[in-house]
Amino acid sequence: MSWRQLIVEPQEHVLPAVEAWLEQAGALALTLQDAGDAPVLEPTFGTMPLWPHTRVVALFDGTSDLGDIAQRLRSAFDDQALACVLIETLEDRVWELEWRRDYRPMRFGERLWVTPPDGIDQIPSGAVTLILEPGLAFGTGTHPTTALCLRWLDQSPPEGRSVLDYGCGSGILAVAAACLGAAQVTATDIDPQALLATRDNAARNNVQVTVLQPAALELHSYDLLVANIISGTLLALADELARLCRPGGDLVLSGILTEQVEAVAGRYCSHFDLRPAVQLDDWCLLHGIRRRDAVD
Repeated sequence: MSWRQLIVEPQEHVLPAVEAWLEQAGALALTLQDAGDAPVLEPTFGTMPLWPHTRVVALFDGTSDLGDIAQRLRSAFDDQALACVLIETLEDRVWELEWRRDYRPMRFGERLWVTPPDGIDQIPSGAVTLILEPGLAFGTGTHPTTALCLRWLDQSPPEGRSVLDYGCGSGILAVAAACLGAAQVTATDIDPQALLATRDNAARNNVQVTVLQPAALELHSYDLLVANIISGTLLALADELARLCRPGGDLVLSGILTEQVEAVAGRYCSHFDLRPAVQLDDWCLLHGIRRRDAVD
């Protein structure tokens, strides 16, 4: 299978929005690189260091019309905000394994660690350890949206609760919930690669995760629902996610840029008592409690 990549050098103030746009346009993977020659020295723990000039490399399959995608990208952002847009065709490789080169054990909160299989020996004793092979599915913990959810789960372990990971990607949040003591965990996604990756990662960690198509969730409801997906989808799914969350249950939403928080909160406030947003870089997490008196 052939592959193509779109290389973009956005200005810092639009970087998160460009990442979100490329993901929605169908990018299979996004990589951030130094567009100059500036080293990042010993960043503060839990932060995602960026360079003064950052390059975004978006990987697409060979059938994607990158000329059209590049044109739509330029139309979506001011030309001055995009210093460079290039298209490259790549030699055939096992791209789903390329992430391994820079993937290392990471800690989220006090005791939750995420690691590739070859990093298990670096995890301290007493930690809750999640071994992850994302494959082609999104989600390794390196992106702020996923990191925010993992930190929330570490701070509020779902012990004895039922959990739904809506838009599960690699299954990282579903498996983390199971590792942190959830009684029953379900994961759903419209992408078959995500369902496969979630099953594999659950088996790799010796935890039970039920993997379902979204349509199969019709008769279910959950104590905790986590959805790490883009804000447009969160807006469209508000009524459905509210239905899937039991009265008194917790809703955790991520994938929201800071300027999108007000719109998302406004869509969910009739169903949930929302807490103040938690921010990491330019991304936010919203947590709400399902109102028992909400009218759906």
